[in-house]
Formats: sequence, C-alpha cells, structure tokens
Amino acid sequence: MDVPIYTSDVVIVGSGLAGCAAARELKKRGKDVIVLTKLHPLRSHSGAAQGGVNAALSEDDDVELHMFDTVKGSDYLADQDAVELMCSKAPETIRWIEHMGAAFSRRPDGRIAQRPFGGQSRPRACYAKDRTGLTLLQTIFEQADREGVTFYDEWYVADILYKDGKAYGVVAYNLRDLKPAIFNAKAVMFATGGYARAFKINSNAHANTGDGLSIFARHGLPLEDMEFVQFHPSGLAGTGILISEAARGEGGRLYNALGERFMEKYAPEKMELAPRDVVARAIMNEIREGRGVGPDKMAVYLDLTHLGEELIMQKLPELRDLAITFLGQDMVKEPIMITVTAHYSMGGIPVTKEGRVKKNPKELTEGLYAAGECSCVSVHGANRLGANSLLDALFFGRYVGEAIAEDLEKMTFKKAEPQEAKGMLDEIEFIMKNHGSETSAKLREELQDSMFKNCGVFRTEESLLKQKEILKELRKRFKNIIIDDKSHTFNTDLQEAIELGHMLDYAAFIVEGAIARKESRGAHYREDYPQRDDEHFLKHTYGYMDEEGNIQLEYGDVVITKFKPQERKY
Repeated sequence: MDVPIYTSDVVIVGSGLAGCAAARELKKRGKDVIVLTKLHPLRSHSGAAQGGVNAALSEDDDVELHMFDTVKGSDYLADQDAVELMCSKAPETIRWIEHMGAAFSRRPDGRIAQRPFGGQSRPRACYAKDRTGLTLLQTIFEQADREGVTFYDEWYVADILYKDGKAYGVVAYNLRDLKPAIFNAKAVMFATGGYARAFKINSNAHANTGDGLSIFARHGLPLEDMEFVQFHPSGLAGTGILISEAARGEGGRLYNALGERFMEKYAPEKMELAPRDVVARAIMNEIREGRGVGPDKMAVYLDLTHLGEELIMQKLPELRDLAITFLGQDMVKEPIMITVTAHYSMGGIPVTKEGRVKKNPKELTEGLYAAGECSCVSVHGANRLGANSLLDALFFGRYVGEAIAEDLEKMTFKKAEPQEAKGMLDEIEFIMKNHGSETSAKLREELQDSMFKNCGVFRTEESLLKQKEILKELRKRFKNIIIDDKSHTFNTDLQEAIELGHMLDYAAFIVEGAIARKESRGAHYREDYPQRDDEHFLKHTYGYMDEEGNIQLEYGDVVITKFKPQERKY
C-alpha cells in the first residue's frame, strides 16, 4: 500500500484560534508541528465570532465576578476549577494577543473598549468593532506562520492512529487529488470546532461538521455533555446567519408582532441581556404563541434604530451589512427580523484543564489532546455566556500547547505503518463505488429538519424518542448512499458524504443524552421536566458508541469549589 508517512513531534487538526495558538506555543518551544486543516486557516470558523472576548480588565470588575457569572450562566454544570483558571488568566490572555498585534477598539483614554454581554455583571467583552474573531484569528495565524509552523490546508483528516490507549498520528487525504497520507507524531491535538450543523437553522460554517467528535467516538472514546447545544437568540430570519449579541449589548431591543418589548415578561432585570438560553426560549415562546413576525411568523424584531447611524457604523458595521445583504433591511432605518439559530456546542471531547483527552471519567489517554469548541473542559457547563468562547479557544489553545510541549519530553515515538490507512481508504472506496439511491443532500436535510424540530430549543420525551428512531432510520439509509462525482479532483460530493456519516454519529449522542437527562438545565429544556434537578443530574454525561451506533451512558462528577448551586434568576 503506497501511502506516504510524514513525521513530526505534534500533529494538530484544525487551524482556528485554538489550533493556531497551540501550534505557535509548541513551535516557540522548538517542537516540530504540522497543522492539518480542511480549509485555509483564515477561513476557520473562529473568524465568524463578532461581538467580543471576555476579560475582567476594568476598574469595577474582577476575576471573581467573571467566574461567578460564568458558573451561574452554566446553570452550575461548569467545572469550577477550569472556570477559575480561564477567568484568572483572561486579562493576561488579552495582553498576550494584543502584544502580538491584535487591534482592539479603544476607549477615549486609549484603553481597550469593553461592551456589555448577556448574563454578565459588568461590561466585559473586549472587542474590535464587530469583527473580533477575525481580528484575533488573523493575528494568531500570522504569528504561528511567522514562527515557522507548517500548515497543510485543504487536507481532510478521516481517522486517528490510536491503539492501547495511545495516539500516534492521523490518517488524511488531500482534497485536491484524493491522495492519502499518514501523519505520524508523538502527540495529536484536535481543534476541529463545533457541531451545530446538525440543526436546520444554524450559524455555523459549512465546514463545522463535527468530524473530530465522531472520529474519537468510533474508537470507543467518550463524548461529554453532548445534549447541551446553545441556540443563539439572534440569527437572521430564514438563514440563521449570526447577528452578534453585541447588537443587544449596544442597546438593541426585542419586539413581537404586537409591538411589545417582551423580555420584560421573561427576565425583568436583565431584559435583552439575559443569558442566551433564556432569551432564545423567550423568542421561541413568542413565536409559538402566535406573536411572531415576517411572512411565516417565525421571527421577532430587533430594533437598533434609536442608536443612530453614527454608533451603528462605528461599532456594528458588519452586522448592518449582513442584514442589508441577506434580508434587505437596514438597521439604521428599520427593525430587522431575527430568529433563534443553533450556534455553539457546550459538549464535546472530554479533557482535563491541560487538554489531555479522557478515556472515561477517571482515566486518560496518552498523546491525545483537544482544545476549543470540539473539547469539553467544561467551562461552559449547560450554557455558555457570550464572549467566553473566544477566550476559551485562545486561552486553552495556548495552555494546551504549553502542556503538550512539557509532556513530549516523557513520550516515546510509536511508528506508523502504511496499512493503517486502510480504514479511511475503505470508507472512500465504499462511497465512490456504492450504487444506492440516497443522496447526502436529502439525508442531511432530513437530519437537520428533524433535529431542529424534535431536539431543539424545546424538548420532550416524545419528541426525543421520535428523533432517536429517525436517526436509526437515517443511519440505515446512509448505507444506500450514492454520489454523482467520481473524480479525484476537489470531490466535494465525497467529502459531504463522509461528513454526513460523522453528523449522524454525533447527533445520536445529543439525542441519547437529552433523553436520559430528565430535567431542564441551561440550554437543555425539557417541557415535561421544566425544573432543574440537582439531586439526580448535577453531573456530566459521558456517552460511548458501539459499532451499530448505539450509545451507552455513564456519569461523572461536576467540580464545585467556590459557588454552591442556587436558583438561577435574572
């Protein structure tokens, strides 16, 4: 089998904030790093984050408040040791990226500008207009490139080399010509982003298909807290394209079809700046009760007209452009139509604070790491606060990179063999040669439609059990897949079919975790169990998949240090 093998100290899969930050730190410490990514690093989804990155920088803010807001926002499911680490290092993380050249918006006295975000006690989101993620991504990629990190873009990673609890590389193919390769390394880190693409209306890039999660699950590794998917309150009606929380942070107001500012009913103290799960449920409730707007009555109004053109152009220019382009609505002159959109993944690959991947709640793998949205160090618990995601990716990317550099000294190099690419090559051959009748597009549409309807903002036992059966049926039909394109040049047909297989895998984890969690906590809202149940469910879900795609669950402890769980009110 003619499969070339490339060797390095570390191979990193994914080139967003977490992947680039880790790669830079490793390279600075003299390690040989290869970064594999299925698109150009600057097209990574980190660049789509608009509103800000949290740090307690102002004179009336402090780390303890940032911690408390994060833990309360998480509905007490976040691990408080990890939250404390992230929040205490947030100011230093901002200085670190600023000194590398990140251009933040400024206050009149020259200090970094900060805006209010939902669920926060103080204005804490440091921002660069409404392009914060792109600013940070450009900065960290430029610096990783400058250090000499090797980037292989347009490579699709389809498998990990993992045996006897040890990882020693990945198997990938070049999207340009389908040529396979093995990347053999002492350590492997995944930073492959989130999984909200399983839902019909979502804010995620087309590349966010959760491949990393499914690849791990196929090796018997667990996924943690997958039932917690954040639905962002403000996606553009019809498309789900994100309208940042910055719009509400700057003073945007929500209205229903009767002209009522309806957040008064749901979160009288915080109004539009309640946490995302609270606002998303409020919007969906208004729509369900017949007070929606737009042709299909599936949206509400976000009104920014009172802010004036000058402020909008100074702080929210990109959001204005998006609404004009996709809705034909100019937020300077009229309210724009928004609706709830699947946005962020609180769950993912279970890791320690140093990014070491867990084999189960008590044991670790060797040589395997994850950071960013694909990982679950659980700083977000059941609901993430806005502007904590960029902090999570940037801080833990850097921190995990440092941890890998130290761990490498103790690691041995396990040699890969060319035949270890067989699993990937068999999968490609099956899809290329299969003569079925099902297309990726049709199966994906059915997956996304049904997940949004049955496992979305509101869930019940009935809807979730129905969804479980739909997923089983889709899995069977996937074996009958066919693709039109049989070429070896940029075969997106093949790529989408492989990605769909991954989406069907991890969707089963979301549904199984949601069925078992008979309570409402954060983003997971069960209408048949509307209360939080700390006695039975103050714990992390760990799911394991067998070869038939069935999921078995066990539970792990939540780390509680400073803040005892209390009722969450806003």
